[in-house]
Amino acid sequence: MYPQPEYDFISGQTLDRERSQLGTDTVPNTEDDDAIEPEDVVVMPEIMNQSSVKEFIFLGFSSDAELQLLLFALFLPIYLCTVLGNILISLVITMDPVLHTPMYFFLRILSLLEICYISVTIPKMLETLRSSTKSIYFESCGIQMFIFVSLRTAECFLLAGMAFDCYVATCDPLHYTTVIMMKVCAQLSAGALCIGGVFSLGQTCVMFTLPYCGPNRINQLFSDVLPLLKLVCTDIHANLIAIYTAGVLVVFMPFVLVVTTYTYIIAAILRIPSAVGRRKAFSTCASHLLSVNLVYGTGTFAYVLPKSGHWLDSDKLLALFYAAVLPMLNPMIYSLRNKEVKGAVKKLLSRPKV
Repeated sequence: MYPQPEYDFISGQTLDRERSQLGTDTVPNTEDDDAIEPEDVVVMPEIMNQSSVKEFIFLGFSSDAELQLLLFALFLPIYLCTVLGNILISLVITMDPVLHTPMYFFLRILSLLEICYISVTIPKMLETLRSSTKSIYFESCGIQMFIFVSLRTAECFLLAGMAFDCYVATCDPLHYTTVIMMKVCAQLSAGALCIGGVFSLGQTCVMFTLPYCGPNRINQLFSDVLPLLKLVCTDIHANLIAIYTAGVLVVFMPFVLVVTTYTYIIAAILRIPSAVGRRKAFSTCASHLLSVNLVYGTGTFAYVLPKSGHWLDSDKLLALFYAAVLPMLNPMIYSLRNKEVKGAVKKLLSRPKV
């Protein structure tokens, strides 16, 4: 078993410490071809093309046991509240016929996405906070990353579909029922899920066909693209450019759609003569607009803007907010200011038990 040489990420060359320490006397005499046996030659590309890492270790915020216990006590209620809140929203929309409209169809899909999304990251995070190993298998890391990226990408496009729903409801209310049909809502939702799955599959395949020769410590709380790229033992400049370009395009496309639709929405609201009418029209889109700002704002700071070394902890906090806190906020955003949802919740809770 040959020891694996260290790799210089800047020059792209392998380093042989023993040769540099012993001096030039240890270099074999290449003038005598018989002095070098074929079995003594180590072919480095064969080693570098294979990943020797079988598992990754999450570093998290700290190794202090008291802090980890505090984080566990913080994230467990967040996870439970998020799952229960989104389940409640989905049940209310399903059971109340008044809420069987396109807007609430999108909201139910969004709630289901949030349940799946947070269930991929937080349970493993809670396990690592209470475990001494804090490891994840190579294959499990790939599965977690695939689901993580696909659901977040699908959410971006789903928010764009919800923006289109708000646009038709505000700017062309007379044709709303003929334009935004349940079939159209189902097609938009399915398209968002397909785009998220295809994009995530490409990102995951690129990431997990790269060689990982060690170290295996991910400076993050869950499997994420950028922290994992730092562990690749080969030149990653081309991969980094491709991943960033694809990520920016995927985020930029639905964001442009959202900005365009809200430009027309605001213009239509300003043309309403009465202040009451303007307030009522704007209240129908306020929850969605707040959710868009939170998702795209946090995602831009966490994944699009360039990073520096002294921002590592803040990057973890942003990624944690993006992964754990945002799914908990969405049920609050869409229900606290919505009289129909609050009325349906009261009706469901006050229903007599059989």
